[in-house]
Amino acid sequence: MTLKTPSSVMQPLQGIRVLDLSSVIFGPLASQVLADYGAEVIKVEPPEGDSTRHTGPGLEPGMAAMFMGANRSKKSLVLDLKQAAAQQALQALVDSADVFMHSMRPQKLAALGIDPETLRQCHPRLVYASLLGFLPGPYAGRPAYDDVIQGMSGLADLMERQTGEARYLPTIAADKTCGHVAAHAILAALMQRERTGEGALVEIPMFESMVGFNLVEHFYGQHFVPPLSGAGYPRVLAPWRRPYRTADGHLAMMPYTTTHWQRFFAEVGRPDLAQDPRFADIAQRTRHIAELLELASGFVAKHDTAYWIATCERLEIPAAPVGRLDDLPRDPHLLATGFFESVQDPAMGELRFPGVPVRFNGQRPPVALPPRLGEHTQALLTAAGLSPEQIDAMLRSGAAVAPSLSNDAGVSRT
Repeated sequence: MTLKTPSSVMQPLQGIRVLDLSSVIFGPLASQVLADYGAEVIKVEPPEGDSTRHTGPGLEPGMAAMFMGANRSKKSLVLDLKQAAAQQALQALVDSADVFMHSMRPQKLAALGIDPETLRQCHPRLVYASLLGFLPGPYAGRPAYDDVIQGMSGLADLMERQTGEARYLPTIAADKTCGHVAAHAILAALMQRERTGEGALVEIPMFESMVGFNLVEHFYGQHFVPPLSGAGYPRVLAPWRRPYRTADGHLAMMPYTTTHWQRFFAEVGRPDLAQDPRFADIAQRTRHIAELLELASGFVAKHDTAYWIATCERLEIPAAPVGRLDDLPRDPHLLATGFFESVQDPAMGELRFPGVPVRFNGQRPPVALPPRLGEHTQALLTAAGLSPEQIDAMLRSGAAVAPSLSNDAGVSRT
């Protein structure tokens, strides 16, 4: 199945080739962003494939839900890098790559001939991106998974401060956040290359990235020497900072400015509270945020959600109903903007994806199906200059893996 991109759609990274040896979510999400923007992303997988190919529900083996979420619009090349022929084939592919990215532990790279010193010496224009758990230092080389990084970087501590219990966020926040950090770091290196003609070594560590992410607001008084307060932004740590419970559901409401709070207190019949020294300005409201939010929660609980949506619209206070994940594909705004995209696959039928969130010149880049395991192995090796005999030998030895002309679902793909 060949998917064509309308020529009128701007794809800023068209012509950029990315070799991605990463797995799970951190790296694959980064390269998916690059693919969304038009880069040719070649996902280099081991014979067993990325583990996410088997995580969650699916309609055929190797195409599970978690894989779908971070690998759209890519190509799949399967190489067993334990074999010399596969290592040589990878080197041939690097010759045409603009970006080489991996999430391997540094100690494994030299044995494969893909350490940054080796590749950058041979390919001075290459942007070499190492997606790491930690920068060189006491923690270097440790395994880094989302739960581990959430715990180390302070996210679990933030949850304990707010709820009284150390917990992880119910989303793979570290992997996803760091994936976006990696994407913009790679883009910055590509921009520098356009100016200077030289590539770069880009190191993107999960731990440092998430510490920086968490401390944007939570470094707080620690910015000053000596510190003016402990770490932690009180407003977002207050236990009452959560969706307000209404008479029939929940409301995401955020009075923020002094005018917002004056209007809110007048509406609930307590204009005197706007003059309360605890709530008179943003500095005092921050100091007494827990009391303020608890008070507001009591007022909100007296009316239903529709009442508060109408009231907040009239008072120009930011508010919205609390959306549920299962309902988002039917959200009227997302429907109107065409955010969710459907792609037809001959074997699996209609598949639905969240679209690219940004638009270029008023148009959103289209999405394409994630690749089946090894779907593009033969074509990519041929394009890299390997002879049919070399490719056949690799396929026989298992140094490379490709599906038959008809995949397991009986669908011919090109």
